Amino acid sequence: MSIIQELLKGTQLPRMVKIRQKFKVTEVSDISETIRQEFAKAGIGDRVKAGMRIAIAVGSRGLDKLPELVRLTVVEIKKRGGQPFVVPAMGSHGGATASGQERVLANLGVTEESVGCPIISSMEVVEIGKIDNGLAVHMDKQAYEADGIVVINRIKPHTAYRGPCESGLAKMLTIGLGKQKGAETCHMYSFKHMAEHVFEMAQVKIARSKVLFAIGTVENAYDKISTLVAVPAENIMDVDQKLLFEAKAKMPRILFDSIDVLVVDQIGKEISGDGMDPNITGRYPTPYASGGPDVNKLVVLDLTKETNGNACGIGVGDYTTRKLFNKIDFDYTYANCITNTTPAPARLPMVMADDREALLAAVKTCNARDMSKVKLVRIKDTLHLGEILISEALLEEAQANPDIEICGDPTEMQFDDAGNLIG
Repeated sequence: MSIIQELLKGTQLPRMVKIRQKFKVTEVSDISETIRQEFAKAGIGDRVKAGMRIAIAVGSRGLDKLPELVRLTVVEIKKRGGQPFVVPAMGSHGGATASGQERVLANLGVTEESVGCPIISSMEVVEIGKIDNGLAVHMDKQAYEADGIVVINRIKPHTAYRGPCESGLAKMLTIGLGKQKGAETCHMYSFKHMAEHVFEMAQVKIARSKVLFAIGTVENAYDKISTLVAVPAENIMDVDQKLLFEAKAKMPRILFDSIDVLVVDQIGKEISGDGMDPNITGRYPTPYASGGPDVNKLVVLDLTKETNGNACGIGVGDYTTRKLFNKIDFDYTYANCITNTTPAPARLPMVMADDREALLAAVKTCNARDMSKVKLVRIKDTLHLGEILISEALLEEAQANPDIEICGDPTEMQFDDAGNLIG
């Protein structure tokens, strides 16, 4: 028996109950028809002229129906005689390499075959101006030299700062299309000044490049598209701000304010810029954003396949596993954090042998007043909060909440021979 096993001996894991969190939602029922209608609006489809080479900026997030959104955009541009191509718009993600960014898109289902047009991935940028404090504004060279640019992104709260525009259309213009160089410049003075940099740099790009329009989505609490709009370039900044309020109102959450142990099965860059959304976990990599539950100990068990080894965000956890550690691509992870000047997301929590040991350590150290009544919550990831698991100690609170449905009886946690959670 190892010294760690000896220290954890006698610690009991609570029994768990599946619950369903109910959120009021709306959903776009027909994506194809909605895109067709949006392109028919003045200032959208009529800006596409025959023969125009049009760059479609696509990021690294796992947006709902992303391949379909891109494919339908390609179809509408081709209908009007345009020649679309996709450019990865993801700052330094994918290890800050052209091939890495193309792989990120492929893992999200965006390939030349799936969307019906070429993908041109390059890290080359051009400087197109400066903002008032002297910082340069950089733009993807392939997009800048095209006859038009279309941006596709989801609008939602950012994970590390607050401002009029957070994770949305302006950020895609500033950081996504800025590639590694542009992202690095935008982060130059830390997240404390990100709100102003994102806003001002996006304005420069709209004014000095050939942005035609943007396609923005807001997702409901179950990560399905609830709003889908096409926005003319001159209205992007206003609409981005308005949709941010909508996104915050529709955002899901864990319906418990105080949690002794939060267990996150997997994190990944396609889930959130910080691997797991701090707005959900209550753990932030910077002091410039706040909110969410009060979590005493946070456990992260694994990385998604789609994150390609980028473990950005693991640093806000307290415990993780050897299997996660073995999947980390430190080049990808560190490139991301060096670019945004914030090393905290890449720091390592305590690395335990397996899921069981990580959970035992978190429970033992969670500082609960009554260790027989540990308030433990387990989620798949921060995008999937409809059905989650809670410990028996939270049952009374759950039963008193009309937005929670109890889906079963308390059961013991089950582990396989390798110490990994089952189910």
